[in-house]
Amino acid sequence: VETVKLISSDGHTFIVDIRAANISGTIKSILGSGNQHAKFAEGEEGKVVFDDISSQILEKVIEYFYFKLKYTNRTSEEIPEFHIEPEIALELLMAANFLDT
Repeated sequence: VETVKLISSDGHTFIVDIRAANISGTIKSILGSGNQHAKFAEGEEGKVVFDDISSQILEKVIEYFYFKLKYTNRTSEEIPEFHIEPEIALELLMAANFLDT
């Protein structure tokens, strides 16, 4: 399985399946997934650093990537609720917006 390293603003490295990471339109563009001519240096190195996203928020975003990957193309009664703690909701929303998720 091909992986990518996603690095938070506080230096925590998450190793993520490329299929899950590509749920983010931003990460997909940075890595040049599906377009061999449009790769950034991050795509060549297989890592993306997020200077404005903390490890707490990036971990929750990655959790959502795997949730989305698992439950895409399933009927609504099979999909459980994705829980978001109220205290991180605003910061998570801003990160999701930036990541085009």
